[in-house]
Amino acid sequence: VFHPNKQSRDGHYNSGMEQGAVETFDRLEDLLAGRPTHAEASGNPMEGEVEIVRVFDAPRDLVYEAWTKPEHMTQWWGPGPFTSHSCKLDVRPGGEWQIVMRSPDGMDFRTSGIYSEVVESERLVFTNDAFGQDGTPFLKGVTSVIFADEGKKTKLTVKAKVTGLVPFAPQMIKGMEP
Repeated sequence: VFHPNKQSRDGHYNSGMEQGAVETFDRLEDLLAGRPTHAEASGNPMEGEVEIVRVFDAPRDLVYEAWTKPEHMTQWWGPGPFTSHSCKLDVRPGGEWQIVMRSPDGMDFRTSGIYSEVVESERLVFTNDAFGQDGTPFLKGVTSVIFADEGKKTKLTVKAKVTGLVPFAPQMIKGMEP
């Protein structure tokens, strides 16, 4: 990649784009070599696992707060066009959390779980269960979130493992990574 100056080059490398490209080409290499890709790794379409690593230009305590304060969580939680209009977080081992997301067509979907590990500004582990508008359980999962310093930035590692509970769960699981 050509960069017209050092600031442009450093901005590119620090944005995580290079890491994302490396991971993308690693998956391409797996596909070309006949190895299972992330989506195929378990061999069971009703199970899925994903690991996402991002570096945020913010201190670790602030990133942790974005995960543990309802007023922050509603601002960013959810896929693309969905909004989160209700969030309850009891951030302690055994505490419950719940977020209600609204689809663009006005349907509400609840995601909730129980915290099993809470280490302030370092680690969160919780069950992560998704429900349909009528309360039908769609997915049952476990998520871990690791917060680590990377200079003045924060490296966030999210690992999620889910099991589908409804016939259309494989389509949902295929969409985990995007």
